[in-house]
Amino acid sequence: MKQIELLHKKPAEVMEIVREMRENGITQGEDFDFAYHPPTYNNDGYEAVTPGRVVFAFYTEKYATWFSIKWS
Repeated sequence: MKQIELLHKKPAEVMEIVREMRENGITQGEDFDFAYHPPTYNNDGYEAVTPGRVVFAFYTEKYATWFSIKWS
């Protein structure tokens, strides 16, 4: 399994990527999975302590390579 992390993506952007992958015949749950992790903020709510990120896990190497070239 190969994991690729993208930083600073909003949920709508992540879903656009996932939709495009599905349209290209890549099957979620079989070829890839993903997990969105929202940013965490300090007490003032303005400065992100940890940036938002999404982690894509690929079970098929050719799709991981394609994804890396297209979105990394």
